[in-house]
Amino acid sequence: MIIKTLAELQQADERTLVFSPYGLGGRMRPEDAAAYQQHVIARHELSEAVAEGTRQTFEQLREICAYGVLCYPIYTMIDDQGLLVFEQALRDRFIEFHKGTVTFIHGSTGQDQEVKAEKYEDVSAFLRSKDAKNALLRVGEGPETMRFNGMLTGLLAWARRLGMLRGQRNRFVEQAIRRLRNYAAHPSGYHLTDPVEAARTISDLAEIINHLWGSLTPGGRLYPAPAEREIVAVAWNETSGTVACARLAAELAAARDQVSPGGPDIGDWACVLVRGVPWDRDLCQFDSRYEASRLPAEWLWGPGSVRDALAWASETQPEGDVIDALDRYFMLRYSGGLLYLPQNPRIAAAAANSERDGTWFVLRADAPDEAFNHQRQALAAGYGCREERECSQCPVETIGSGTWHEAMSLLRACGVDLQQLDVPDVRVPAPIRAPRYNRILDGCWDIPKEAR
Repeated sequence: MIIKTLAELQQADERTLVFSPYGLGGRMRPEDAAAYQQHVIARHELSEAVAEGTRQTFEQLREICAYGVLCYPIYTMIDDQGLLVFEQALRDRFIEFHKGTVTFIHGSTGQDQEVKAEKYEDVSAFLRSKDAKNALLRVGEGPETMRFNGMLTGLLAWARRLGMLRGQRNRFVEQAIRRLRNYAAHPSGYHLTDPVEAARTISDLAEIINHLWGSLTPGGRLYPAPAEREIVAVAWNETSGTVACARLAAELAAARDQVSPGGPDIGDWACVLVRGVPWDRDLCQFDSRYEASRLPAEWLWGPGSVRDALAWASETQPEGDVIDALDRYFMLRYSGGLLYLPQNPRIAAAAANSERDGTWFVLRADAPDEAFNHQRQALAAGYGCREERECSQCPVETIGSGTWHEAMSLLRACGVDLQQLDVPDVRVPAPIRAPRYNRILDGCWDIPKEAR
């Protein structure tokens, strides 16, 4: 070890100075780099509801991270320690949730055994004792139980059972964090992390911790706050085939001019009004009967002329709302070798008798394309996807399958709103769009010629 003077310890590490707001590039001034790295970390705050122990450890991480400008290896320590704080947060939430008493049920006798647990070590001690043999943890206040080993895997399963952790893509993130945590706790070699990875770890850690205590993160990557839906006009030019989206119906004419300045008269444009998220680019492929956009979009009016759309919007004054895009339910129909695009359960509930044949799959996913790709691959026996509860290859959970009536029963058991939503069959005639179905053939899939 090289002994440095105080002045030498105060010198900026050159490796940190190349990380700027614009990416890797020229060397920043040390004072600018120090300010920038602190601003990156300072924006990640914890909810006031978070347990004090988790909060203090998280604040330690943020405080130490500021010194990475002087010592580059600090970012590796932050990244590794952040993975351990993830487990600490789960332990603190477990103890806080049970309010000092954790109830286990003996699998052989069915008798309750209450364990006094002021700290998580009390739970760990019980699980190591002979009394814990075949014991099941009572989940919440109901009759549901689960096997619980007290380790990170068990804590993750417990938090998901109670909805403290959600999202199908986040399920893969949690498993990745678990593996990285094990690597950090039991390293097998040297590694070096950069400031970007350290900041990402703190960002994800803040989102997960906040969600454990019931708080969402506006603009978050893992647990974003509900997206705001507005009245969006999806318009297309009957002559040129150009498709445009206007944030509000009243802005439709301006959107047309931006797409094709000096173009055809507004009378050459047709449109449909939907309630959707304005920045969702998939709205240009809007389909009223099937989930063609990444975020939920609801048909309101159309198709028709722009003038009629503006008149209807002015008279009706429709309003927006907010939607949660995590863990959405989808229904997919497989009939005659064709797998149809996902549908909203309320729209599938209104299907005519002629559209109810075949096998219906009930899936839970964060986006319709993920649900569709999973089921297509499962039917084609490809990529290791299987019709099981939680797919190990993609972020999709299979609730079940069967006839249309059986699928409806599955959704009712899950508490899904099945009030029928009967909408007209409206599709935006985009120049390039996905067909409504894929044909499944001999262990592979292909788009049928009639749908191209």
